[in-house]
Amino acid sequence: MKRLFLILPLTALSVSIKAQIGASDTTSLHEVVISENRLQIPFNKRNRNIQIIQREDIAKMPVRSINEVLSYIPGIDVRQRGPFGAQADINIDGGSFEQALILINGVKVSDVQTAHHSMNIPVSLDAVERIEVLKGPAARVYGINALTGAVNIITRPQTGTDVSVRVQGGSSFSGKEEGDGTGIYGGGDLQAVANIGNAQVQNLISVGGGKSNGQRYNTATENVKAFYQGKYVLGAKDEVDLMAGYLYNAFGANGFYAAPGDKESYEIVKTAMLSLGSTHQLSDNFQLRPRISYRGNKDDYRYFRNDLSTARSEHETNVYSFELNSMLHTRIGDFGFGLESRYEEIESTNLGEHDRYNHGVYTEYKTEAFDRLLLNIGTYLNYNTQYGWQVFPGIDVGYSITNTWKASFSLGSSQRIPTYTDLYLKQKGNIGNAELKSENAWQYELALRYEKPDIYLQGGVFYRNISNFIDRIRDNENDPYKPFNFGDNKMFGVNVGFGQVFTIADQQRLKYDVSYSYLKPKEMTYAEDVTSMYVVESLKHQTLLRALYQVNRLDFSLGNRWIKRERNDPYFITDLRVGYRLGQWSFYVEGTNLLNQRYKETAAVPMPGRWYTAGLRYQWKHK
Repeated sequence: MKRLFLILPLTALSVSIKAQIGASDTTSLHEVVISENRLQIPFNKRNRNIQIIQREDIAKMPVRSINEVLSYIPGIDVRQRGPFGAQADINIDGGSFEQALILINGVKVSDVQTAHHSMNIPVSLDAVERIEVLKGPAARVYGINALTGAVNIITRPQTGTDVSVRVQGGSSFSGKEEGDGTGIYGGGDLQAVANIGNAQVQNLISVGGGKSNGQRYNTATENVKAFYQGKYVLGAKDEVDLMAGYLYNAFGANGFYAAPGDKESYEIVKTAMLSLGSTHQLSDNFQLRPRISYRGNKDDYRYFRNDLSTARSEHETNVYSFELNSMLHTRIGDFGFGLESRYEEIESTNLGEHDRYNHGVYTEYKTEAFDRLLLNIGTYLNYNTQYGWQVFPGIDVGYSITNTWKASFSLGSSQRIPTYTDLYLKQKGNIGNAELKSENAWQYELALRYEKPDIYLQGGVFYRNISNFIDRIRDNENDPYKPFNFGDNKMFGVNVGFGQVFTIADQQRLKYDVSYSYLKPKEMTYAEDVTSMYVVESLKHQTLLRALYQVNRLDFSLGNRWIKRERNDPYFITDLRVGYRLGQWSFYVEGTNLLNQRYKETAAVPMPGRWYTAGLRYQWKHK
């Protein structure tokens, strides 16, 4: 079965998992205006490798968190430290987790202390409208730190009243590890989402929380999250957007960062965010969008959870941002202009006290003036008080060969500034390097896509060169890991994908997506006996298959993932979900890792074996 699964995408097909267009979808994917850049490009006119998963697909996937949704997007390598979204790193196309930028509704939420906390997302899964993934250098679009790409989590308040409540619980039905109490490993979560609004005021509110007792000694988790988004229409040409969120996340961190010495470690992370923006249509052709935002993070890491007198690190970071974006529409195309100013500070018992400013300005131009040709070109000029001036140009070109075939080419540059942990960390198993330089990248990509409402086929190749690449290494297992700039990191990648939707009969539908990604880094030269974090865990092969069969009120969702990293054994994960809808109620059961594979996604943290989940969701709507 495994061989058949691997042969199919290699001999037949294809690249990106996308939300498909179907009878049950409320919005055609082609109608979606992506937030890929400030010029608001419709999805069907994209020139970049952009993938979207919409609410309708997420609701039927065998997943429990945003992290798990991302694991079904080609080229995205999710490294979880246990289930229930306790902590996860997001890697794009073979890059490191620090090189991917995370956003919520276009607001940057990547952590400046350590990118391990970038996925501290205060949004419940049922509140997500869609997830957009832009692969490749995105400095021209989002500024610094989008070196290999960006993940933008989109929520949207709506008119009318819509309230939903979901409760779910699961277990492996296996005993806990010896020395970790009695009983079986299990956990669950509860989330509630409400949309309340009219034509002038729309409000989205989501709250949630989860808890698990841990599959191994000292790996129990607990989290609480709350999120609000409001849209206020002041008139025909003006509106205001407000966003706020808070997340409390506490977990046993056995093996998370410095195994085997951190067996007794524990971590408590508190994240808050706030954003206020507005849109002003100053004329028929000119739009202005200012925004201010804040992200605060408190991280309490206890190397010995029961002895706070030693090896305890307390970090507090604050990030303040101001953006001003504008768009001018003319006969020859659309122009975008804007600026961004950012202040980052940290107070830490381990890393010390530091701050830095970042200022950037950009310009962008998009035109369809040429027959069958879509051109997007721009540049971002950046100044950082630690790393000085840099400029990041880029260009995207798309050509419609026919109404169904489209070729595209993109060329872009980007930068990643080291986190405070990279620079100043002082731990037994990991230390920083204050002499680190920023990473810089150039990437070239070619793609070809065939697309109809019920079928797509696409493939692409890319080449990326990161200069001053940062890797953590150590000479032997008794030494701490330390980051260094290791010259160029060159990556060649191929991706192919295919998907179809079949209407079998009235009330019956089948759709599937299958993809394969291959990554080939140039072998980096290290001294003998040196252990590299990057080389050991770099993604090499990834094959994904997702299928959904719907008949009347019943749906079956199958997900398969085959992952091979450079120097680790491959693993094959099969997930299955069966759901049933009855009026305002939805019932479902899920089986995760049905083949009971033994595997690790990162560090020294083994992932759970076979796992079962049952859930119940109630939704009430009033228009």
